[in-house]
Amino acid sequence: MALSRLDSLYMAVVADHSKSPHHHGVLEGVEALQLNNPTCGDVIALTVKFQDDIIEDIAFAGEGCTISTASSSMMTDSVIGKSKAEALELAELFSQMVQGQSNPDQEKLGEAELMAGVSKFPQRIKCATLSWNALKKAIERDNEQVRGL
Repeated sequence: MALSRLDSLYMAVVADHSKSPHHHGVLEGVEALQLNNPTCGDVIALTVKFQDDIIEDIAFAGEGCTISTASSSMMTDSVIGKSKAEALELAELFSQMVQGQSNPDQEKLGEAELMAGVSKFPQRIKCATLSWNALKKAIERDNEQVRGL
């Protein structure tokens, strides 16, 4: 059975992001937020540098499956330069999308929109959302630090 062009594009982009992830590493002087997915064994250490309300820089490290690594790479591309509110909106759009909920705004995700196919594989949703969940926690932690909690 031949793959559709969209399936082929999805596979090529995911493979590229997994083999050569963008923003891979650790930012100096920033405390890493660590999350893991015990189901698959994925582990992410996310470092985010905020300038006021804007994500100035972001990087991730750790070990993950192809889906987790590609999603992390796409997530960093999607949110760098965005406000915390915009990043949280993207994280929510991504979560809904990989759970099979269509939203016309999901085009805001950029290449990460190609991860919509994950919804066909429920066991992979946690892999795809790991970095996005880490981002939400990093924003929450920074907001608490700003408020002095």
